Amino acid sequence: MSEDSGGSGTGTAGSTSGSTSGSGTGEGAARLQKLFEGHRLTPTQRRIAHCMVRRAADAPFLSSVELAELAGVSQPSVTRFAVALGFDGYPALRKHLREVAPAPAGSAAEGSYNEYQQAVQAEIDNLRHLAAALADPAPVVRAGQLLAASRPLPVLGLRAATAQAGGFAYFARKVHPDVRLLDEGGTMLTDRIDAAVRAGASALLCFALPRHPREVADALEYARTAGLTVVTVADSAFAPVARHTDLLLPAPVGTGLAFDTACAPMLLGRVLLEAMCDALPDAQARLEEFDAKAAARNLFVE
Repeated sequence: MSEDSGGSGTGTAGSTSGSTSGSGTGEGAARLQKLFEGHRLTPTQRRIAHCMVRRAADAPFLSSVELAELAGVSQPSVTRFAVALGFDGYPALRKHLREVAPAPAGSAAEGSYNEYQQAVQAEIDNLRHLAAALADPAPVVRAGQLLAASRPLPVLGLRAATAQAGGFAYFARKVHPDVRLLDEGGTMLTDRIDAAVRAGASALLCFALPRHPREVADALEYARTAGLTVVTVADSAFAPVARHTDLLLPAPVGTGLAFDTACAPMLLGRVLLEAMCDALPDAQARLEEFDAKAAARNLFVE
């Protein structure tokens, strides 16, 4: 297992997702998110919460031992997690979940999927969950305004999140006058954040995916200390970077293969681009200028 493969701690390679399609999964995940909000959870408890959100349809029917195994934690940790949420123990938490969540609506066809199809189905569920979250566009609109107003705009993504940060920066440069990609860690990272602040940056966009590098959390903490407003696309509202973020936009990752799949974070990045374009009055003019120059240079094959 690669250090960047992510996953919930056990059995990610070739495992079944156990998730179901349809709006029920997204609604169940949203209910779980609301249940966890406002509680100060330890990193282990955030791991359990993240696992339950990913397995929202199954969560009301898992034993404490099963949940512990899925989350890669100990069974007593699950009990302490339930108590931290205000329940007498895990049975009380599970009883509450069963009362507020419908039974999973699995289909016979799901049992015939091979492991590759299961991974695709899990990503479809992740996209449905993202669509449900975007029913309230206010956080994305606010993020777009923050990113549009920052000159320059630093975009951070290390290790597994490098592709998402790089893709966003590539397109953002077509409409934003100064985008600075921060895709290398090390001692130079804080220097580049300092340079962006000196140049007038007011916000930083971060893509943070499992496994979460410690230097990303450190960089976000430093960026906020330097006066930047941090907007983060992360795999969960309970990701380790959450406490170093001013505006967190969650987008789940798939864990059914040896390496995590990140279709939802990538799509959320494109949604953020759209919101940023809406907040940039000259975005359309810049795009038209680029298209005209590309045609003059015969840049693309027709």
